[in-house]
Amino acid sequence: MSPSHPRTPRQVINFSKQKGKEIIANFDGGLITSDAGIVWIAELDKKLGITEKFGNCFQDHRHQSYVDHSVHELLAQRLYGIILGYEDVNDHDKLRHDPALKIALEKLNELEDKKGWLAGKSTINRLEYCPETILDQKTSRYHKIEPNFEAIEKSFVEFFFRVL
Repeated sequence: MSPSHPRTPRQVINFSKQKGKEIIANFDGGLITSDAGIVWIAELDKKLGITEKFGNCFQDHRHQSYVDHSVHELLAQRLYGIILGYEDVNDHDKLRHDPALKIALEKLNELEDKKGWLAGKSTINRLEYCPETILDQKTSRYHKIEPNFEAIEKSFVEFFFRVL
C-alpha cells in the first residue's frame, strides 16, 4: 500500500566545509550526537578568535615531545564541554569520542582513528590542577599549564571593546 501523502524530502543543515569535506546534519543515522549545536558555537568561536587569544595567555610547561593537544585545543575542548553542560573534567573521557565535538575541534579526519581522540580527563586536568608546593615547573613531574592572569584580563578587556 502506498502512502496517500508524497514523502517530503529530509531536511539537511549545511555547516561550513572543513579540510575540504562538507559538514551536514540530517536524520539518517550514522555517527550520532545529541550535541550538534557545538559545531555552530565553534564556528562563532573561530570567527571571533576567543579561545585562540585565550590560549595565548598560558605558559605550557609540558615537555613538547610528549604533547598531543595544544593549549588552545585543551581550552577549546574544556570550554565547549562546559557550554554543552558537562561541567566536570571526568566527563571528557566519554566526550573525547563525540563526533560533533571532534568536528568542532577540527579533528574531522580522525573520526574513526584512536589518534584522533580528543583529550581525556587527565590531560585536561593539567589546565586546572597543580600542587601549590611545586617550585620548579620545568623539572617537576606535574607539568602544569600556567595561566598569566594579567594577560587573561587584558584579553577579556580587548575582546569586550572589540565587540562593542
